[in-house]
Amino acid sequence: MSETLLCILLVTSSSKGSNVVYHWPPSPSTVPRLARPLPTNDFPGALVDNPWRAANSPDNPNEEPQWDLSNMSIEDDSEYYWQRPPLRRDRSVSFTQPSSHPTSRRASPSKEPKESYDLDRSRRNSTTSPGHGRAAGLGGSSGDEYSTLLGYSAEFLAQILCPQSSMCHQKFELIVDDLAFIGHPVCADADGGWRFKTAPARGRGSKKGQSPQDEERILTPERGERGGRASAQAQAQSGDAGMQTFHFVLMLDLPDPSSSASGNIAKYFDMIYQQIAFNVTAVLYQEQVLNRYVEGQSDLLGALREDFANKGESFADFMYEALKVSTVAPAMKTLYESIKANSIARVTINELTLELQLPPYLDNLLHVEGEIEPEDEHEDEGGEPNAWGSEMSFAWRLPALTPWKALLRLDDDGEQGYQLYMQLRAAQLNPDERDLAEQLLRFLELASVTLSLAEMASLLDWHLESQVYPAVRWLVLHRRAKIVDIVHPGLKTVFSVPPKFPQPLARLSTEFAQKFADRDVPPLPKLLATVSTATHKQTANHFFATVVGSKDLIPLYLDVVLWMLKRDLLIRLHLRIRIIATEELKKRVRKQWEERRARRRSGSRARNITRGRARSRGGDQDDDQRRQSSEKAGTTLETVTESSPVEYWVSMSPKTARLQARQTSSERASAPMAEREGSKEGHLDEKADDQDEELLSSSADEAKWEEYYRAGGNDSIPSMISDPARASRLERDWLMAMSEGKDAHVAALFRRIHQYFDGKCSDDEILYRAEISRRQLREVLHHYEEYLQTFLHPS
Repeated sequence: MSETLLCILLVTSSSKGSNVVYHWPPSPSTVPRLARPLPTNDFPGALVDNPWRAANSPDNPNEEPQWDLSNMSIEDDSEYYWQRPPLRRDRSVSFTQPSSHPTSRRASPSKEPKESYDLDRSRRNSTTSPGHGRAAGLGGSSGDEYSTLLGYSAEFLAQILCPQSSMCHQKFELIVDDLAFIGHPVCADADGGWRFKTAPARGRGSKKGQSPQDEERILTPERGERGGRASAQAQAQSGDAGMQTFHFVLMLDLPDPSSSASGNIAKYFDMIYQQIAFNVTAVLYQEQVLNRYVEGQSDLLGALREDFANKGESFADFMYEALKVSTVAPAMKTLYESIKANSIARVTINELTLELQLPPYLDNLLHVEGEIEPEDEHEDEGGEPNAWGSEMSFAWRLPALTPWKALLRLDDDGEQGYQLYMQLRAAQLNPDERDLAEQLLRFLELASVTLSLAEMASLLDWHLESQVYPAVRWLVLHRRAKIVDIVHPGLKTVFSVPPKFPQPLARLSTEFAQKFADRDVPPLPKLLATVSTATHKQTANHFFATVVGSKDLIPLYLDVVLWMLKRDLLIRLHLRIRIIATEELKKRVRKQWEERRARRRSGSRARNITRGRARSRGGDQDDDQRRQSSEKAGTTLETVTESSPVEYWVSMSPKTARLQARQTSSERASAPMAEREGSKEGHLDEKADDQDEELLSSSADEAKWEEYYRAGGNDSIPSMISDPARASRLERDWLMAMSEGKDAHVAALFRRIHQYFDGKCSDDEILYRAEISRRQLREVLHHYEEYLQTFLHPS
C-alpha cells in the first residue's frame, strides 16, 4: 500500500453540512498517467521516424549522419499526459440534481432534495496547465488549499464520502476517475444518539440455553456497560445539532488493472479495509459512543481551520498547528507515515494505544512479476495445515512454522521490543498474570537461534502447538522476532548469500563497520565474498571453517551472524538426501530373484508330481469301493424280498448268516480308515493351494519386472528411488539388499529413516521426525555412502 496511498481523511456531516475535518499529508499528489506513449529523446534522432532518417541520411552508409535536430524536441508534452475529464469539459455545462425528481443514486446524502452541486464549480481552482498540474500532482497548489483537495472541492468530496444512513455501517468502496476511496462510514441513530450496534442473531448457531439476544455482541462490552447510559443522556440533550455521520477514509491512487492478475485488485482493497479502515473506525466509533470523542475533535479542528482561514494564515501552518492541539491529527499522520514506510503504526486515540500494519508484501499483488503465492490455502510444505493462521498466511511470505525452526529476536540492544519487558515486569499485575508474565519472560530469555522450537517447548515444559506457537505468532506479528533455521552452536553451518540484498551494499557496509568497528572483523563485502565462495567446496565449507577458524572467536562471530540474519544477508543451506540403486545392486537383486524363481519352479514341479500320484491312488481305491458296494447292493436286491427283516434272516442258512455278519463288520471297520485318508488328501490339497499362492506371488514379481523393463528400466544404469516411503515392490527389494552385510544396528536405523530420503526433507526435519541425533544420521550416511546422494539446498 506504500505505492498507492495518497491521503488519509476524516470526513463528518451534520445538519450544518458535510466537511473534511482533517487530512494528511497537507498536499497529496498523484502519479502522472499517460494518455498515449511519450517519445523519449535518449539518442540523436529518437524523435524522428524512419522515412525522415532515410531521406536525410548520407549516401555512404559508413559516414555518420549530420542531422539538424534543434527543432525536433517536444516543447509541449501536455497532450501526452492523461487529465481528468472535468479539466477538459466546457464549464458552461454543469451537473445539477433536479429538485423535482430526486434519484436514489445521487452522490450526496443531503437531506434536502433542493441541494445541487456544480461539478465544474468544484474544479474552478484547478485550471492549471497539464504540465503544472502534473508537477503539483493536480493538487491545487495555485488555488485555495482550504477548500480543494487533489483538484476536487472539499465540499464535494465530503458529500460523496458521507453516504445515507442505509449505506453506513458497512464496507465503503468508491472509485472516482483515478482515485479510490476505502472506508467504513458510521452514523447516529434516527434520534441522533450514538449507540453500539448489535450483531444479528444466528438462530441455529446459538448455544443451548442461550437466547439470541445473549449472542449479540457489542464493540466493547466492558466500557459499553459503564458509559452507555450516561452517554445516551448527553446525546439526547444535543438533539439534531450534533454530528450525524463520520467516515475515516483512505484515498488511494487507483492501481492499473492490467499490471496484475485478475482479482488481485479486489484482494488488495479487501486487505486494506480489514487491517486499517475497519479497525480505526471501530476505535473511533467506540470513543464517539462513550465520550463523543470524534465530534469534539471535529469541532476543535473546524474552529481552528476557520480561525486560520480568516486570519489569512497558510494552510500548512494550520495543518501543523492541528498536530499540537488535536489528538486525532497526529494519529492520522503517524498512520500515514508508517504505511508509506511499510512498518507498524503505533497510534494513540483518546489514550487508547493501537498497533496497525499491512502485510509486508501486499504491494506485490499489483505486479505480475511479483505475484503472491497462494498462501491463503492455509497449508505448509507437505500439505500440513498452516500454523500461522489466516491472519498471517497472506502476503507475509513467512517460512513454515515447524518444530525444527528457531526464533530470532529483533529487539536486542535497547530497541523498542524491550518495552515488552517493562510491561511484563509491571508491579500492578495480579498473581495469575504475574506467573504468565514470568513464563513469557523466560521464553524470551531462552529464545535463541541455536535452539529449535521443539527444544524450547521441552525445556519450558510447554505444549508446542497451544503455547509455543501462539507466542511465536505474536512476536512475529508485531515484528519483534522472525523465524529462521537453526544455527549450529559452533557455527558449523553452511550459509549462502541471497541473490538480491534488501538494501544497497554501501549502506549495509557502513552500518556493519559502525557496529563492529572496535573488533577484528573483516569488512562486510569481503565477508560476503568468503561465504559465497565457500559453497563450492566439497569439504570444510561451513562458516566456522571458512571464516571463524578458532573456537575463541565463536562468540564474536555469533554476533556477526545474528546481525546478518536480521538483515536477510545469509541463507542457511540444508542437507538433503536421495537414495540411488546402483548398477551392481540392481544386478545382484535380479540374480537373487532369478535363483528364487528357479527354486520355486523346481519345488512346485516335484510337488505337482507327488500330488498327482496321491490323487491317482485315491482314485483307484474309490473305484474298488464303489464296485464292491454295488455288488453288495446287487446281491441284496436279488435275494431280499418284500418280507420283513425277520423273515430275511430266518430264510438264511447258518453258514450264509455268518458270512454276512463278517462282511458287515469289515465294512464298518474300513469306514474310519477312508475318512482318515480323505482328511490326508484334504491337507495335501491345502498345501497345494499355498504352493499355488507362492506361484502367484512369483508371477506378480515377474509382472513387476516386466513392467519395470517396459517402462525403460535397465539394470546397466543406476536408478533413483524418488519416494522411499511409497516404494514399489522392486524398490523395496533394492532397499533390503542395501543392508546386506551391514551391522544390524545400522541396518535397523537405515530402515527407520530411509523414508525421509526423498530430497525434500532437510536434515533438521529428519532429526526431529525420526527422533535421532546428528551423530546417528552421520553414521548412516557413512555406512550407506555408496547408495546415497547428498546435496545442499536452501529452505
